[in-house]
Amino acid sequence: MAEVVVFHSVHGCTPGVRGFAAELEQAGHTVHVPDLFEGRRFADLAAGAAHAGEVGYDAIVGRGRRAVEALPAGCVYAGFSLGVLPAQALAQTRPGARGALLFSGCVPATAFADRWPAGVPVQVHGMADDELFAGEGDLDAARALVACSEDGELFLYPGTAHLFADPGLPGYDRAAAHLLTTRTLRFLERVAQ
Repeated sequence: MAEVVVFHSVHGCTPGVRGFAAELEQAGHTVHVPDLFEGRRFADLAAGAAHAGEVGYDAIVGRGRRAVEALPAGCVYAGFSLGVLPAQALAQTRPGARGALLFSGCVPATAFADRWPAGVPVQVHGMADDELFAGEGDLDAARALVACSEDGELFLYPGTAHLFADPGLPGYDRAAAHLLTTRTLRFLERVAQ
């Protein structure tokens, strides 16, 4: 089974993120959920984004790197929105990465390295009409990343919600969240072999 690190969104380490991790664990995977906000959670997306801006995006990536220092090299890195930053950085720069799962976010493949690493599969999930994902360049970055990777998939879901897989947030979409989880579990089963 896979060893997975799941990084949270600007809402912090919510019960929804922990519930997602628990679903992966029930399927037999080992899952780590670092708290990049040191216990702080935000019900409001704008407040969480403001906090992330105060902490600094480089510092958040640094917290993600420190969170995995004691873990084995062969992890799959997953992130929701803001959590995509450390997940993608680690998948691209930490030797031995087994894969990346990027939910509701993606940055250009050149953000952390010259290119996407050979042999590291990636899945990107987002809603087709999400203002933050489709409207702010993440979708374009996802298409480019999938095109330049050897094993990349982009899954677009109908709708406008940003964090559609967290049942504690207003944009939750049960059907899309179920499909995202199903596709994630298939990905993990494949990369764990």
